Amino acid sequence: MNRILSITLLAVAFAVSPVRAQLKINLDSLTAKAKESVDVSLDGSLLQVAGKFLSADKSDDAKAKELISKLKGIYVRSFEFEKEGQYSQSDLDPIRAQLQAPGWSRIINVREKDEGAEIHLKTEGGRAAGLAIIAFEPRELTVVYIVGPIDLSQLSGLEGHFGIPAVSVPAPKKKATK
Repeated sequence: MNRILSITLLAVAFAVSPVRAQLKINLDSLTAKAKESVDVSLDGSLLQVAGKFLSADKSDDAKAKELISKLKGIYVRSFEFEKEGQYSQSDLDPIRAQLQAPGWSRIINVREKDEGAEIHLKTEGGRAAGLAIIAFEPRELTVVYIVGPIDLSQLSGLEGHFGIPAVSVPAPKKKATK
């Protein structure tokens, strides 16, 4: 699943500009059910403060520092559950309803059995203006919302920072020939 999400993110190259209307991610009801949860809510001013803790000498930190200097916000909600069935797709309905509003488009939808990923893009005036990612597995759920100008081909520079998971991309499996 993570391989598909990584490949998808790296394949899409848009520039995202500031979003006027904030996407509301309210998944508080899942916190008590999860064995582990992450809640990152960094607006522009907090991102600038956080950016000061990144080293310009380390290449990964330098990439992240450059990217966040332009961002207006990073919001991540991630949950890991003890067993399957502790959340349902209906928990995501309020978020998906917002993503149906004018200007939002689902640009990627990947499903494999009981896991999947969706990437939604907000456009304003013909320009990309927001990015929302929903990734789910039977015992894991992550929603990421990034606000501000970002080139998605550079998005990997944020992996491992601010609650955004680091994702390795293994080589694709070859199909067996008959």
